[in-house]
Amino acid sequence: MSAGPEPDPMTADELEAATVPVDVDGETFPTIDIGEGPAVVMLHGFPDSRRLWRHQTPALTAAGYRVVAPDMRGFGGAPKPQATEPYRLSAVMGDVVGIMDALDVESARLVGHDWGAAVAWLTASIHADRVEQLVALSVGAPGNSGTQTIAQREKSWYFYFFQFEVAEAWLRHDDWALLHEWTRGDGDVERYLEDLSRDGALTAGLNWYRANVHPEPPSSDPPGYPDIQCPTLGVWPEGDNYLTEAHVTGSTEKVAGEWRYEKIEEASHWVMLDQPGELNELLVGFLGS
Repeated sequence: MSAGPEPDPMTADELEAATVPVDVDGETFPTIDIGEGPAVVMLHGFPDSRRLWRHQTPALTAAGYRVVAPDMRGFGGAPKPQATEPYRLSAVMGDVVGIMDALDVESARLVGHDWGAAVAWLTASIHADRVEQLVALSVGAPGNSGTQTIAQREKSWYFYFFQFEVAEAWLRHDDWALLHEWTRGDGDVERYLEDLSRDGALTAGLNWYRANVHPEPPSSDPPGYPDIQCPTLGVWPEGDNYLTEAHVTGSTEKVAGEWRYEKIEEASHWVMLDQPGELNELLVGFLGS
């Protein structure tokens, strides 16, 4: 398989045409399902949707893959419960496995970004038989030492701000001024504003943080999970304002299988939008290896 020339990104109409409703335990997840060949399951994070992958989907299908990219719980057209419990990583991992089951995907290459990367790491650990390869964008393996540095703690301030109910009011205040500042204009800001303005959507998105990040005392015995056995690619964009390079490179502590690391220059946290050609080349090359 080869990358070939960079294809045009999918249009909104093409994305909708490629989207199917997938039922998991009575809940419906709009999911891109397009292409033929080995499955690549792509998981987005906050505050995105399946549209995040519009540049990668054509490149991967052209390279001979089937792309499966759902709206994750709380985003896009996916279910948006207002309680926090449904957003625990273990519960969302069940959504991913359920979507794979519903689409008859026995095993897949798993690509995750932001919270989607956290879900991907956990899925590759707990459901190792379902994940052939793992690609983590911006986010390293949970619990590695790079996640605990002072530089990372400083960048993660918003994790704790989002715990409080005032976060909704502050984010909406003055025509979403804080959200504009926080994103630095990176990503699909106008789409984020449109999506998060819908009833219940902002609280649903913030519930990812409220369900999975809690101030806790130090522990000499942090919760663990099995090391990753499958070949793993970690990618970090040098302009990421939220995650440090050590957050990704520290993942070697949690990966027992083959590990590869790549840094992409001149890219923000949303590397798939800023440097789609370079990322696509990496994905096609790694997934075909």
